[in-house]
Amino acid sequence: MEVKVSWNGPSGMSFRAETGTGHMVAMDGAPEAGGHNLAPRPMEMVLVGTGGCTAYDVVLILKRGREDVRGCDVTLQAERAESDPKVFTKINFHFVVTGRNLKPAAVERAVTLSHDKYCSASIMLAKTAEITHTVEIVEV
Repeated sequence: MEVKVSWNGPSGMSFRAETGTGHMVAMDGAPEAGGHNLAPRPMEMVLVGTGGCTAYDVVLILKRGREDVRGCDVTLQAERAESDPKVFTKINFHFVVTGRNLKPAAVERAVTLSHDKYCSASIMLAKTAEITHTVEIVEV
């Protein structure tokens, strides 16, 4: 896996990233740091990737378990250290899983398997952050 990150130049603190699969992503800094607030911050992108990783796992595990899953949203709320390096210290994942006749135990199992076994991003972040999760099931 490879990505290339390039600074957009001296007019600010914006960057562009190209993934190994050819996708472009923009990042920008806060105005007080010279950015223009035109794109997500790099640490927000870490959370975005982690949320995508775990949501992917949860949906895949539920589908493989023949659960009638129709949607999966995950909201990550994170706290960071006060001083440098400002690593994540606490992250809560709130899952809202929608479907028909979803078994609560199956949904909880999918979330736990993601966090404990499959989602490399959340497992990596657990080295510095306390990871918690909540699950809400919505019948459709």
